[in-house]
Amino acid sequence: MTSKPELKGRPELRGRAARLAHLLPTGRAQAARTPFVLLVVLLLGGGLIGLLVLNSALSEGAFRLDDLQRETKELTDEEQALQRDIDAYSAPDALQRRARELGMVPGGDPAFLGPDGKVKGVPSAASAARAPLVLAPEALATATAPLPSPQSTLPSPHATTTPGR
Repeated sequence: MTSKPELKGRPELRGRAARLAHLLPTGRAQAARTPFVLLVVLLLGGGLIGLLVLNSALSEGAFRLDDLQRETKELTDEEQALQRDIDAYSAPDALQRRARELGMVPGGDPAFLGPDGKVKGVPSAASAARAPLVLAPEALATATAPLPSPQSTLPSPHATTTPGR
């Protein structure tokens, strides 16, 4: 039997342990540490730079979101103000007051045309002396304004001529 040289610092192994010991390197392997350390430093540096870029992009997005939310709030406030103006101008008392300023008077009784072409109802001319049929509670204060005289705004019904007659 040949005796194998005893490894330094290791007791002599027998049987299965000896076979497995042959698989392990006998000398101390010196791996190049510089490329490994450089690789780890590059990975860590790249990760930190990536996190910095990601954080900057998220911050920029947050600022943009804040600006858009502020702009949306301003536009919503402006829309509500415009809607209040529209509601004020389309209120019944405001329409009545504006119509009086323009010299308009409430209309008379209407007449309707049926599908067969016959006139239904008896039309009457508008008169300035006629009071409005429906007044809003807010319009009662403006209803005391003097009405324009019927003679100055309306021509006489007998003086009306139709072109071609």
